[in-house]
Amino acid sequence: MTKPDGRSDVPIERIESAILLIRGHKVMLDRDLAALYGVTTFNLNKAVKRNTDRFPEDFMFQLTAAEASTLRFQIGMSKGKGRGGRRYLPYVFTEQGVAMLSSVLRSKRAVQVNVEIMRAFVRLRRMPPTKIWPGSSLLWKRNTTPNLGWSSMRSGNS
Repeated sequence: MTKPDGRSDVPIERIESAILLIRGHKVMLDRDLAALYGVTTFNLNKAVKRNTDRFPEDFMFQLTAAEASTLRFQIGMSKGKGRGGRRYLPYVFTEQGVAMLSSVLRSKRAVQVNVEIMRAFVRLRRMPPTKIWPGSSLLWKRNTTPNLGWSSMRSGNS
């Protein structure tokens, strides 16, 4: 679970590849955070709902149906009702929301994983805005051209 240097066993590349840019915010999906923390998405969201006062809109927000549909298409999220997948729209957490999660999950693993997630966000901030870290998955940004939806950027294509 922890390496001798105190770091989590979660590779930073795994964390970095889970950071998305949605609505101008660097965020992580509830399902990705749950997997990192070793809990179910249901239990992560239940802990958040018990502590809603700790998660204002700039810490966490729910995706719209259009945003969820785009993510489902682009990164292979499971379909919604009737297909065994999610039955509600995903939540995403900003860096501040992720920091708050360790206080509501209260497990040693949550604290250790949070430290690594904070390091990933800091590393991302230190990179030039036109660069995307090597090995990252897609970063999403809202396209300002009407009717074109979402656009993506891959490493090396800036």
